[in-house]
Amino acid sequence: MPVDLCSVGSTMTDIIAIVDYGLGNLFSVRQAFEKTGIEATITSDVSRIAGASGILLPGVGAFGHAMTALRQTGLADAIISAAGRGVPVLGICLGAQLLLSKSYEFGVHEGLGLIPGEVRPLAPRELHGRTIKIPHVSWEPIGPSGDGREWDSTILEKVDPGSYMYFVHSFVMVPESTGHELASSAYEGEIFTAAVQSENVTGLQFHPEKSGSVGLAVYRAFGRLANGN
Repeated sequence: MPVDLCSVGSTMTDIIAIVDYGLGNLFSVRQAFEKTGIEATITSDVSRIAGASGILLPGVGAFGHAMTALRQTGLADAIISAAGRGVPVLGICLGAQLLLSKSYEFGVHEGLGLIPGEVRPLAPRELHGRTIKIPHVSWEPIGPSGDGREWDSTILEKVDPGSYMYFVHSFVMVPESTGHELASSAYEGEIFTAAVQSENVTGLQFHPEKSGSVGLAVYRAFGRLANGN
């Protein structure tokens, strides 16, 4: 049965569809949008997602389980079709990883394939006589990717390089093309991709809804894109 958790009697237009496929911090994401004044709907209704002005794909959990849920419900096809029509799509954490071609988490699993690339594990390693902890759970600064790509006209346009974002992850995105790398960060000296983008599809490894006012600026920018501004 479709899940629709909009406020009853709201006169605002539903701009963002937050995809409910059983894995994700749905309510904190919706609350973040509410703080920006943007109405967002939590839904598993394929038709509503297909007609949304913007789609947000959250996610916490395992890549393979997430893709199985998306395919069995028809949500995968709805997201791919909408992206093909130019609808802004934003993936968060696991949701960002799902945008890529495949993952090596507990086997090999095909992703949505909206951005060519792979999802690989953060490898445990020794640093100064201690083992680096996995998963990576901490605040880290983000900056432009190695090719110096500008953030103008992206959802990071209001974010200053060096701003701290909140990360919780054991795997990282590895896009095939450096042209799809939007931002990078580092964990104990190991640089990794913090954000990817291919035209209207963007993936963020960090959690904007847990990153304070700078994170809200990211959601506000996505809302503007979805609203055609």
